[in-house]
Amino acid sequence: MSGQQPLATPRAARWRGLLGVLVPLGVLAGVYLGFALQTPQMFKPRVIEGMVIQTVIVGTAAVGMTLVIIAGGIDLSVGSIIAFSSVAGAMFMARLGVPAGWAVLLAVGAGAACGLCNGAIVTGGRIVPFIVTLGTMMVFRGAAKGLADSAPVDISDKWIGDFMRSLPPEQWWKLLPPGGWAMVLLAAAFWAMLRYTRLGRHAVAVGSNEQTARLCGVAVARVKLCVYALGGACAGLSGVMLLSRQGQGDPTAAVGYELYVIAAVVIGGGSLSGGSGSVLGTIVGALIMTVIRAGCNFRGLQPWVTEVVTGAILVAAVALDRLRHRDGR
Repeated sequence: MSGQQPLATPRAARWRGLLGVLVPLGVLAGVYLGFALQTPQMFKPRVIEGMVIQTVIVGTAAVGMTLVIIAGGIDLSVGSIIAFSSVAGAMFMARLGVPAGWAVLLAVGAGAACGLCNGAIVTGGRIVPFIVTLGTMMVFRGAAKGLADSAPVDISDKWIGDFMRSLPPEQWWKLLPPGGWAMVLLAAAFWAMLRYTRLGRHAVAVGSNEQTARLCGVAVARVKLCVYALGGACAGLSGVMLLSRQGQGDPTAAVGYELYVIAAVVIGGGSLSGGSGSVLGTIVGALIMTVIRAGCNFRGLQPWVTEVVTGAILVAAVALDRLRHRDGR
């Protein structure tokens, strides 16, 4: 996935980064106002809260995917990792009696292990990430089904269930349920990592030009392993949120989520060529898709309309990305 891109001037890079955030924000505002002015119910705080909750599962996984795509990779197995992690968390609680807090950590760890497996195959076998993760998408899905005997695993823990439950009226001051705040804090942590840490800088360098990064002393293989592991951990946390929302670990859940996760990154300004992306833009991209679904539902439109509109925005985002890179370098 890594493109061989010439270096841009710092000013050009800053302008492209700013444009990559402002454009998705403008699209989000336009889409929301377009639907809300026709359907005033969408201005209600409870509806806005509901849209944020609907965004958490895709948005949480998309934060990790942002790092993967910035480093020049891609992960088609993210939907299967979400399902596997949700099943693992349910199994730890329902079958093994593990306390909920530890089960959450173990589910996130299961997702990180899946991501690390992807990274090890990509770096060790020097195989294109698209092919590797296309294969592991089926492997992890099959593992989830085998672990759960192809049946949902129910849980009854109230603490887990509260992650994705709407706030009661007397707790309005919290603004968002725990799952929403978890997504916000995760996005802030990844933003800080990309901006201030060596791993973040090296991920951008590897995605921009892998050969140059290697010549500059960047441990490319180690960076890729870390990036895929962190992406898997985010998918594992997304699996916990799915477990909270459904009240069970379902091995058949999250089918096709990899498309929504990747779309959120691209709509948010991430480049499939690697080297650029924005965590804030990714969250905005996930919100755009949620607003489109909610607006179409309020308007009584058929599901295919949502798919057409989302797909058109995705294609426009990719075209804008190509134009931005062509004119900015």
